[in-house]
Amino acid sequence: MSKQRIRITKPVGQTLKTIACLLVFQSTAEAACDKGWLFLDITRDGDVRELHARNTNDYPITYSIRVRTNDERQQRPQTFTGSLPGKSSERLIGLPSTIEHADEFSTSCRWTVGRNDATHDDDHVYLLPYAGGSSFRVLQGFGSRLSHRGGEQYAVDFNMSSGTPVHAARSGVVARIEESNDKGCWEDGCGAFANFIVVLHDDGTTGEYYHLQQNGALVAAGDRIVAGQKIGLSGNTGHTTMPHLHFAVYMATNRARSQSVPISFLSEDGVVYEPRRGRRYLAVEHQSAGAGD
Repeated sequence: MSKQRIRITKPVGQTLKTIACLLVFQSTAEAACDKGWLFLDITRDGDVRELHARNTNDYPITYSIRVRTNDERQQRPQTFTGSLPGKSSERLIGLPSTIEHADEFSTSCRWTVGRNDATHDDDHVYLLPYAGGSSFRVLQGFGSRLSHRGGEQYAVDFNMSSGTPVHAARSGVVARIEESNDKGCWEDGCGAFANFIVVLHDDGTTGEYYHLQQNGALVAAGDRIVAGQKIGLSGNTGHTTMPHLHFAVYMATNRARSQSVPISFLSEDGVVYEPRRGRRYLAVEHQSAGAGD
């Protein structure tokens, strides 16, 4: 049995996190694109070899996988994109029967939570992601020149001191959490230190809450949460220069990127369609919000 380490990148919110991928070639080999989620399996039945993508978690993912073999007939790597429901797999490609070792081909992969055919419910009005009766100043709104461009076009940053309760803006299932980090910085690669909660909504989009403090997740993966529920504590981890909460709703794209979508918030003064930098928005009391799931 031979082993090969491959470097891959995985989007985490507005950053890229580099992780290691371990490929083990045997009668059935596997490459983990990230622990506990997407694996690449190589099946062997006589002279027939196939590469399969396998989602080991309970929630849908969208993937982009590049495969290159040392077969001289293949001049360019092949890229496969698609979505996998939870606990499912699919065949990607047949491999040359001559392959006997892991170093005879290479893979790189990227994935994100959610389906690439999701359609956001544009009629849904979100709660502000903090306690009812409180208000916080917007540091960055939609399209901010500092960092809210491209996939982050419709993200909002709220000025929150570390330890401030974070509340769910919409109901859903907690798909991912990270709370082990204790570092915030602005250099390249700092996004790898972000703590976050990813909530999968019923329409296939995800609500993502970033820069939480260490051990700041008050929910666990698999929990069903309701809008207004306290789910975490804000912090200053990841790609950041000051304590704040980064919140956005994302759809997975065909290339396994995350694209934020425009959303509206319910405040005590009415519906906010475009949060403005420097403005403060008073959250409705959650028990009477009626903002839906």
